[in-house]
Amino acid sequence: MRPTLRILALLTPLGLVACGGGAGTPVASGEHGTPYPGIDCAPFARELSGIALYGDAASWWDQAAGRYRRATRPVLGAALVFRRESRLPSGHVSVVSRLLGPRQIQVTQANWVHGEINEDQLVVDVSERNDWSEVRVWWPPVGQLGAHDYATFGFILPPNPASHDELAQAAPIAAKLALSSNIGRPLPRARNISAGGS
Repeated sequence: MRPTLRILALLTPLGLVACGGGAGTPVASGEHGTPYPGIDCAPFARELSGIALYGDAASWWDQAAGRYRRATRPVLGAALVFRRESRLPSGHVSVVSRLLGPRQIQVTQANWVHGEINEDQLVVDVSERNDWSEVRVWWPPVGQLGAHDYATFGFILPPNPASHDELAQAAPIAAKLALSSNIGRPLPRARNISAGGS
């Protein structure tokens, strides 16, 4: 590991305590998330973000071309799309829930820990060019930043902006809808339901 990344990995959890103190919500936790047996990352991210893309998580990046804006910088509610690799044969997709700094965000995601929804999990940009093409992700079972670098495509921006509170309120609804949407291609609706819509 490069010396600057080793220092960042060691100091990041300490710095988060100061950053997250005002909202009263822990910013990084070693606790497990909410169990949702059978949950998959892509249907959950679709429901939570409002981004109507389907199929394997890694395929979202190409599908988004011409339909959604894509970026190399995080935006609240955007989908962070991970590339395929041996650890992620279908890729992975998570939803940006907080912006902490130029190289730190939090995400809400399904199935990073098998069968769980994890909210506000730390993701750190460890790319050489500070373009979010390589990240490290908080690993809840051990309560620290993971040791593996994951390659990403970048961020797919949501059709409608969202606040942290809106995303937190919609997460349980998104999980239930994701588990029930195995047939067909329903449009994402979790944030509308959580806001009192139909």
